[in-house]
Amino acid sequence: MKALLLAAGLGTRLRPLTDDRPKALVEADGKTLLEHNILYLKSQGITEIVINVHHFGEQIIDFVRCHDFSIPLRISDERGQLLDTGGGLRKAAVFFQGEENFLVYNVDVFCDMNLQQMAETHHRQGNLVTMAVRHRPTQRHLIFDADGRLLRRADEGTKVLSQGEQLAAFSGIHILSTHIFPLLPEEACFSIMPAYLKLASGHPIRAYFHDESFWMDMGKPEAIRAYEQ
Repeated sequence: MKALLLAAGLGTRLRPLTDDRPKALVEADGKTLLEHNILYLKSQGITEIVINVHHFGEQIIDFVRCHDFSIPLRISDERGQLLDTGGGLRKAAVFFQGEENFLVYNVDVFCDMNLQQMAETHHRQGNLVTMAVRHRPTQRHLIFDADGRLLRRADEGTKVLSQGEQLAAFSGIHILSTHIFPLLPEEACFSIMPAYLKLASGHPIRAYFHDESFWMDMGKPEAIRAYEQ
């Protein structure tokens, strides 16, 4: 399975570390976030990685050219316009022609989840999208039904759920069927989560809970320090 590694963001939460570099090249424990995740994805059986770039994109391109990770690395170039998660996904579609499914992974996430098990679940359930989720605090909870299907966002302060419903937080890791591409909005720049919420009523978009695995959002300087400690 191939993967799209989302690295085009402005890295505003990581400032001042991203004042002169993309968030993908911020270091944690002596390695860039990009290197950590290339090695992780390779260890999980990913066969090719597409990296989208925008903010200081030429630095990522140079980094890829100067390092040999023994896995094909491709660049989806968004330096002309930042396309957000959905637009970046649509632009990278050309790299996944002929594939049945592919992984999308945020470069500012660290995780040790077994991605092959997640892929097997995705295939067995016949999902359009399988979203890795956890029970953790967040301002952006999602609500899933008893079968794990995505229902809606949780309103701020949501406490009462219908029977069988559960709150979960998205981990920035998802496996998608390539059948999603013709279903996506036509505009160039859009966020993927509203698209998922719209598609969920007619297509199987399900949660994959991974509370037992290590997961960490590396998107803030204090997270980098905590990981190193």
